Amino acid sequence: LTGRHFPKRPKHLLIVEAKFDGEQLATDPVEHTDQPEFATELAWELDRKALHQHRLQRTPIKLQCCVLDPVSSSKDNIGYIVLDLRAAQEKKQAPKWYPLLSNKYTKFKSEIQVGVVLETDSKALVDGFKAKEAPPREGKASALLSGLDPKSIVPVLNEEEGCHQIGPVEYCRDYFVLSVTIVFATKLEQLVPTTMKLPERQPEFFFYYSLLGNDVTNEPFTDLINPSFEPERASVRIRSTVDVLQVYLCAQSKLQIHLCCGDQSLGSTEIPLSGLLKKGTEEIDQHPVAIEGAFVLFPPNRAKQKLPQLPLDMAPTVGVSVILQRESLSAQLVIPLNAPSGPNQPQEKVLSDVKGKTEGLQQRSQNAPSQVNHSSSTQDEATESEVESLKFEKGMKVKKKADNGPVAASQPIPEGASSSSEPSAQKIVIPAASHHFCFSIDLRSIRGLEVGFPVNCILRYDLFLLILFLLITVSLFFIRKNMEVFLPQSYCAFDFATIPHQLQDTFLRLPLLVELWHKDKTAEDLLLGVARLRLSNVLASEKTRFLGSNGDQCWRQTYNETVSVTAAQGSGSRIADLSYAITLEDHGLCVGAGQQRHVPHTQPHCAPEKCPEPRETLEYKAALELEMWKEMQEDIFENQLKEKEMVHMQVLAEEWKKREREREALVKKKVAEYTVLEEQLQKTLRDLDKRERQLFSAESELQTVKKDLQAEHERKLQELQDSVRRAREECAHQVELERSKIKQLEEDKLRLQQQV
Repeated sequence: LTGRHFPKRPKHLLIVEAKFDGEQLATDPVEHTDQPEFATELAWELDRKALHQHRLQRTPIKLQCCVLDPVSSSKDNIGYIVLDLRAAQEKKQAPKWYPLLSNKYTKFKSEIQVGVVLETDSKALVDGFKAKEAPPREGKASALLSGLDPKSIVPVLNEEEGCHQIGPVEYCRDYFVLSVTIVFATKLEQLVPTTMKLPERQPEFFFYYSLLGNDVTNEPFTDLINPSFEPERASVRIRSTVDVLQVYLCAQSKLQIHLCCGDQSLGSTEIPLSGLLKKGTEEIDQHPVAIEGAFVLFPPNRAKQKLPQLPLDMAPTVGVSVILQRESLSAQLVIPLNAPSGPNQPQEKVLSDVKGKTEGLQQRSQNAPSQVNHSSSTQDEATESEVESLKFEKGMKVKKKADNGPVAASQPIPEGASSSSEPSAQKIVIPAASHHFCFSIDLRSIRGLEVGFPVNCILRYDLFLLILFLLITVSLFFIRKNMEVFLPQSYCAFDFATIPHQLQDTFLRLPLLVELWHKDKTAEDLLLGVARLRLSNVLASEKTRFLGSNGDQCWRQTYNETVSVTAAQGSGSRIADLSYAITLEDHGLCVGAGQQRHVPHTQPHCAPEKCPEPRETLEYKAALELEMWKEMQEDIFENQLKEKEMVHMQVLAEEWKKREREREALVKKKVAEYTVLEEQLQKTLRDLDKRERQLFSAESELQTVKKDLQAEHERKLQELQDSVRRAREECAHQVELERSKIKQLEEDKLRLQQQV
C-alpha cells in the first residue's frame, strides 16, 4: 500500500519485488519520497491442494525493496520483508506495517504497509501463469539421473581440497557453497515447561543443527524473553553438479534445528532442503538460491505430552536463511574471515575440518588492551593501601571533585617533575626554566548513544604527560539510547613541572584517547568505542590572567568541545557524543629551579626572641596536614561505599526486574495454555450437552415409537380376534344352512319316495 520513514532521494525510484515459490512479481516504480505510495496488488493463483502443501512447508513470501536509478539503470536492494503464508486468511484483515530487514538506510526505520488476503476465485482459470506445485517430495528427482540410487549418494570429506564430495568424482567437478544462518528468534519462553522452576543462575541456551555431518552451535545466550545473539553463518564447500545435488537434497531428510539447554532439546523445527534446486541449473547459474523465513519451533513429544496448540502470534519461531550458490558467486558475498564482523553482518563459520567436527573460525570482539588487568590491580592497590597513596602524593597530585573516586596510581616521579615537601630529607633537581603547570580534564557528559542495548559504561583514558604514564577510570554509570548522562567524578587535575616547549611538543604529538567500555558482570568487558581528544587545542585558546595562592601572576587557558565516539569495530561510525573541558594553568617559574633542595631531618633552631608561633611550626603543619588527609580519606571511603552500594542496588534491581519479566512471561504462558484448555473444555462441554440433548430427543422418540407400536399391536390383536370370531360365526351359520339344506333334501327325498 504505502511506506513511511524513507529518506527523500530525488531522481530515484522505488520498486517492490515479491517472490513466491519461484514466481516473481513487481510493483510499478514510484517516486523515492519519505512516504512512497505503491498502491499495487500482486496476486498468485493456485488450488487448495497446493495452498495446503505450501502452508505445511512454510513457503515464505519475500518482498524485496529496491532503488532504481533511471540515469545509470542500476538497481540496489535496500531491504526485504518476509511474510508468513499461514497468516493469510480468507476473511479480510487490516493491513500491517512491516519494518525492512537489513535496511541500508541505517538512520531511518523504514516500514511498508502490506495487506495479505486469500480470495476464493469462482471464475474459471484463464490462460496465464499459475503458482507451481509445492517442492517435490523425497525420491521424485531420482529420474534425473538414470542408474543412480539417491540413497547411495553420501557426502565424502576431501581433505586435500577442503570440501565435501557429493556424487561420482569423475562426473561432479563444480564447486558450491551451502550456508545456513540463524538470524533471530522470538517467543522462546513458550518452549519452557510450566513445571520447570527458574534456576538461581540462568542457564545458557543455544541453537544446534547438523550440516553434512558437522555439528554446529551458535553463540550461547541466557535471555529467552529477549534473545540477543549475533547472526552466525555456517558454510560448507561442496564439489558436485546441479543434477546430483538436486537428487541428493530431495533424498535427504529435512534440516533439523534444535533449541538446546545443555544436552536437552527444548524444541525443534524442520526445513526442507528439496526446494533449493527445484528450477534446475538456470536459476543457480544467475544468482544464489535461498530458503528464508520464520519457522515455528515445536517441543519434543508434543503428542505424548498432549500439549495444546498455541496461537500463531504466541508460537516460538526462529528465523533461518539457507543459501546455496556457486563458489564464483559466493566469493563476492561471503565476509572474509580476517575482517571484523560489524553489528549487521553475520559471523562466519567454515565447516571443512578433517574429523567432520565444527571448526568455528569466527571473529570475536576481544579488543581489550593488555593493560586492563594491570591497571585494575594498580587501582585496587592505590585505593586500599595508604603507603601507595602517599607515594603517589610524592610523585604527582591528582585532584578530584567533591566525590573523590579511586585515585589512579602512577610510577615514581623522575627528575623534572614537582614534589611536595616532606619531613624526611630529600634531594630533588628541577631543571632551569621549568614552569609549574596545572593541567585538568573534566569529562562532562555523554549523549546520543547509538547502541541497541542498555550499557553500563565506564570511561578510561591513558594520560601521557612527558615521561609519566597514568591510567584514569571514570566511575560506572548507566546509559540508554537517546539519553544524556552527566558523568560523575570525572574531574582530574595534575600538577607538574616541565619546560614549556617540551609540554607543547607532547600535546601536539600525542592525542588523548578516551575509551568507552561496557561492563558486564557475566562476561568480559566490551570496548564499544574510542574518542580522540586533541590536547593541542588548549594551547591555541585565549589566555586569561589570575592571581595564584601566593599572589603571583598566573595564566589560564580553557577549551570546551564535543567530540564523536567512534565504534571500535566495523566501519568506525559514530556511536555517541562526548562533551569535555580541558584547562592548562601556568603558575610561572618554579621556585628553586636548577638548584638542589635539601630538607634536613632535624628541626630548625631559632632564638628565643624570634621563636615562631605554634601554628607556624613544621610539627603543627604536619599534624594538620595528616588530619586533613585522614578526613579526605574518610570522605573517599564513604563515597566509595556509597558508590558500591548504589552499584549493588542497581544490580539487584536489574536482576529483580529480569526475574519479574521471566515470571511474567511464564504467567502469560500459563494463562495462554489455560485459555486454550478452557476453550477445549468449553467445546467438550458444548459437545456433551449437544449429545445429551440428542440422546434425550432420541429416547423420547423411542418411547413414542414404542407406545405407537404397542397400540398398533393391541389394535391388530383385537382386529384379529374380531376376525376369528366373525369367521367362526360365519362358519357356524354356514353349517346351519348346510344342515337345513340336507334336512330339506331328505324331506324331499322321502316325499319323492312316497310319491314313487
